[in-house]
Amino acid sequence: MTEHEHSNGLATFAALRPRLFSIAYRMLGMRADAEDVVQDAWLRWHAAERSQLQSAQAWLLTVTTRLAIDRLRGRKSERENYIGWWLPEPLVELEENTPETAAELAGEVSLAFLWLLERLAPEERAAFLLRQVFDHDYADIAAILGKTEAACRQLVHRARERVRQERPRFDVPRDSHRALLATFMRAAVGGDRAAMKALLSEEVQLVSDGGGKVASFLRILHGPGRIAGAYASLELKYPGQVVYRMARVNGKPGLLRYVAGRIESAQAFIFEGGRIVAVFAVRNPDKLGSAPQII
Repeated sequence: MTEHEHSNGLATFAALRPRLFSIAYRMLGMRADAEDVVQDAWLRWHAAERSQLQSAQAWLLTVTTRLAIDRLRGRKSERENYIGWWLPEPLVELEENTPETAAELAGEVSLAFLWLLERLAPEERAAFLLRQVFDHDYADIAAILGKTEAACRQLVHRARERVRQERPRFDVPRDSHRALLATFMRAAVGGDRAAMKALLSEEVQLVSDGGGKVASFLRILHGPGRIAGAYASLELKYPGQVVYRMARVNGKPGLLRYVAGRIESAQAFIFEGGRIVAVFAVRNPDKLGSAPQII
């Protein structure tokens, strides 16, 4: 390979890298796994005979998707033996989006959405993402997955039905989401159970992921009383030591919680009708690397 060919290949890969990461992260829910997949794709791209390729993008998307499917299958037993509930690794941002992060977060990537995708088989997940998030036509999806268009349509249909059944019916605008979250944060800081309960739907649930590394709820908490009580009890246990910080968690307003100055969790919220219907709290320290560790 000449130096010119290497330079062109590097430029092509760099231009497509955000999209490749987007697919790999949505498939795997872990930044490190997604980055490993993208790196493997780069190594294959670097070694490939590219002169006969009709489309670099198609080639790289195919390789990345198939690598992600293989890795997701390989993680099956690990996820089945995970202690407690498994939640994706959050992507935390404190500053305004850069062009790179904007590309990585383009489309739906909320923790709630990725939580729903965990119900899908690897090829279902890939077909659904390629169609619903990345807007590929069925011919492209069939080529990427090595299946017929009819089979891919069926994969997407089944996945769409599963996801649709559990997605919130109405989502609030971003500004309203942020304002409601700020109100909840003030109530949580003060340990005000009544104020928190007023912001929690009767059907609210809290999913917490400690991964066996830290204490966490092994069951999903249901109901405004129990969830408000969980927030208030932490303030009682560590008076004056619990601090919340607004952040973007997977592209949406969320909270970082610090206890005694150190990161304790990253939290994502779903609102419907002005009330919180779901909280996803990632406490596993292995998944909090993108959040500031101290405050």
